[in-house]
Amino acid sequence: MEPGFLGVAYDWVKAGHVIFVIFWMAGMFMLPRYLVYHQEGLADPADAARWTERERRLRNIILTPSMILVWLFGAMLAINLGLLAGAPGLGWLHAKIAIVLLLSAYHGWAVGYSKKLARGKPTISNRALRMMNEIPAIAAMLAVILVIVRPF
Repeated sequence: MEPGFLGVAYDWVKAGHVIFVIFWMAGMFMLPRYLVYHQEGLADPADAARWTERERRLRNIILTPSMILVWLFGAMLAINLGLLAGAPGLGWLHAKIAIVLLLSAYHGWAVGYSKKLARGKPTISNRALRMMNEIPAIAAMLAVILVIVRPF
């Protein structure tokens, strides 16, 4: 158990953080793929409507609630480690927070793009959309390496 204000709750907060990271990342792997299928199905209004509903449910039930809880539990863990107190040796944590900020921005973009598709207004190519599917995987790999290896 890590010392800090969380005390005996540390392991529970850490478990909650990991659980909701898994949920958030599952959604972050699904939504970009849904966007590809949605965009490809725009010619069929019934198919497009089904993708709109799937995306709405994914956002409201899994993605956004999980992201909020990841941030909440993550902030508690970061404060417990001494982030606000200027504790030394937390370069890895600063880098991880930067990655999570970027992933959160990507989350926001994906949610916004799903709403554009719901209005029938695609703005990027299918190829670019498929390439952007890899962003969550890259972010997850980097974050895990930073947490486990703590290279700096």
